[in-house]
Amino acid sequence: MNSLIPDTYMPPIQTPRLILRRLNMADAQDLYEYFKDPEVARFVLWSAHRSISDTRFFLRCLLRQYRAGEYASYGIQSRETGRIIGTIGFAQFVREHRCAEIGYSLARSQWNRGYMTEALSAMLRQGFEVEQFHRIEAMHDVRNPASGRVMLKCGMQLEGVMHGKLCNKGEYIDVCLYGITQQQYCRLNPTFTNSN
Repeated sequence: MNSLIPDTYMPPIQTPRLILRRLNMADAQDLYEYFKDPEVARFVLWSAHRSISDTRFFLRCLLRQYRAGEYASYGIQSRETGRIIGTIGFAQFVREHRCAEIGYSLARSQWNRGYMTEALSAMLRQGFEVEQFHRIEAMHDVRNPASGRVMLKCGMQLEGVMHGKLCNKGEYIDVCLYGITQQQYCRLNPTFTNSN
């Protein structure tokens, strides 16, 4: 770990089956194993990695974000195997409005096992209970309804379809927007009391 990064920045988050933690260069091979999969990259804004050099470049960019103290992606580590099987993190944070967007990806071999629901639930808890965000939102390509089902399971609500919102791999795509506010989160999690 870089000594310039304080221990309080993006501390590990534990769930029953996962550890969400900061990534490092030693994770390159695990990441490359699924970053190179065209099916994983199909509905996200990055392209499938052509070599492990692409993955190392991604990690160097991520480490710069860590050093700058910015919100960035966690690695999703399997507690059973110790391997990195996905990423999840806050982006597009607007401090004035205490609003963040969240994004994620998962190795195809781990799909349909509930891992992303587990990871997203943990990140919503972190965002509302620790970071004290007011709102968290997420988007997915309309052709990827499985991602929307994860968001719904975690209490996020479908707010609408934005037509031609993003250009992905040379084509404009429609995306579904989901969101949840801290107040809505509190209703779903009555043991959490908002201190604001």
